[in-house]
Amino acid sequence: MDKLSATSVFESLSSGVRLDVFRLLVKKGLDGMVAGEIATTLEVPPTNLSFHLKALTQARLLTVNQEGRYQRYRANIPLMLDIITYLTEECCSGNPQHCIDLRTESVCSPSVPLSTLPALSKP
Repeated sequence: MDKLSATSVFESLSSGVRLDVFRLLVKKGLDGMVAGEIATTLEVPPTNLSFHLKALTQARLLTVNQEGRYQRYRANIPLMLDIITYLTEECCSGNPQHCIDLRTESVCSPSVPLSTLPALSKP
């Protein structure tokens, strides 16, 4: 991950609607959702949603597959993990194992195992 790629991801997520879409699709995992389901769930007009889905897809945060007349969107989980790694790879001067104790100050769910956060996992 380079700075330009990270900036593109962050710019794409700077919209509240896009952030909601991405978080919803992260929750859905590999199943993803078709555009109509996303619009209904988030109560976003379909014409408005298509604009946001296009931006997220261009930023590579979403993948899209044609299923008949529908398009199924999925969160790009590997890219999300790359962003987390990019943000935390220099934690504690490149020694992320020293940062593990800082997790107690985080508002992240304690049910998220450290092993899912590559830069903060124990060596």
